[in-house]
Amino acid sequence: MAWTHYQFALAVTLVVTGSINTLSTKWADNLSAAGSDGQVRQFEHPFVQACFMFLGEMLCLLAFKAFYYYYRSKRDGSEDVNQLVKGNRTFNPFILFVPAMCDMIATSIMYVGLNLTYASSFQMFRGSVIIFVGILSVAFLNRTLVPREWAGIIFVIIGLGIVGAADFMSNDGGTDHSRNNIITGDLLIILAQIITSVQMVYEERYVAGMDIPALQAVGWEGFFGFTTLGLLLVPMYYIKVGAPFNHNAHGSLEDLIDAMYQLSHNWQLQMAISGTVISIAFFNFAGISVTKEISATTRMVLDSVRTLVIWVTALLVGWQQFHWLQIIGFSGLLFGMCLYNNVFVYQAYSGIRRAYIRRRYGELPNADVISRPADDPTSD
Repeated sequence: MAWTHYQFALAVTLVVTGSINTLSTKWADNLSAAGSDGQVRQFEHPFVQACFMFLGEMLCLLAFKAFYYYYRSKRDGSEDVNQLVKGNRTFNPFILFVPAMCDMIATSIMYVGLNLTYASSFQMFRGSVIIFVGILSVAFLNRTLVPREWAGIIFVIIGLGIVGAADFMSNDGGTDHSRNNIITGDLLIILAQIITSVQMVYEERYVAGMDIPALQAVGWEGFFGFTTLGLLLVPMYYIKVGAPFNHNAHGSLEDLIDAMYQLSHNWQLQMAISGTVISIAFFNFAGISVTKEISATTRMVLDSVRTLVIWVTALLVGWQQFHWLQIIGFSGLLFGMCLYNNVFVYQAYSGIRRAYIRRRYGELPNADVISRPADDPTSD
């Protein structure tokens, strides 16, 4: 079935804004500015960046309210048919509190990991969520994984192992990434995916089927994440930590004052953070909408395209060096994800098999002949 113009626009928005989000966050990590103590240092404030990300998501709630009241003011029932606002609008928002907290913890950990590793590795290791979602689905959703899904998980593990080996073997190439930092960053991203998988399983069990408008769902999760993490920034200021997590003016877990001081003294930082805020709002809306309007499988494929865009861009701007193992690792990861989600692999195999049999035996009257050659003595 061909996509509508709206679905195509959602797909493009998902890839473009998702790529901008990761790249703008990494760009901010690579920029330097004077801190509150007067010293020039890189902008390494993962929890502040996560807070800005949730601010972007929270803006979706304001957008939802604006669209809803606009369409309701027309008094023609358009608020019940328009793609942006139609659906269940009377749910209890606290049902989204648990996934919002999972998202807050996972995002904060991932941004710490992104500080320590490459943008492409950050995006590739996010694919490990398939492993944990599969395992948790068996444990808590009473799912039974078919052999194809288990095989997909194995290929994802192999692919990620190769990507990790490529990171370990990579030369720093003038970057500030040490080998230990890269490994730590990769492991933190994997840890974050365990938490993300808990969020996905919870949403599948308690949120799926409620037909919540995408903008409203993203907005409420952003509200819970922003307010909670914003409050946590206060005690984080007083928690002293060691390297490599103390790269701020006070050597604390997070220093909001230092982050805002650096932002005020570097216009490029302001652009990068603005890119994070704006892109995450559109990305999350597009992601939920693609899942709702097309399929979760399509979203997975588009996420793979986003990974490729981020990887190529990181190479072009010199944020990392090319390593041939990454191609093998990404290919294994992509193959495993396609196999797990039943995308392309079996379809391609079936097409090639049918073409081979048709070429060898000609047009076949029924599917039974495909499994038994015409010269088989047991055939009719």
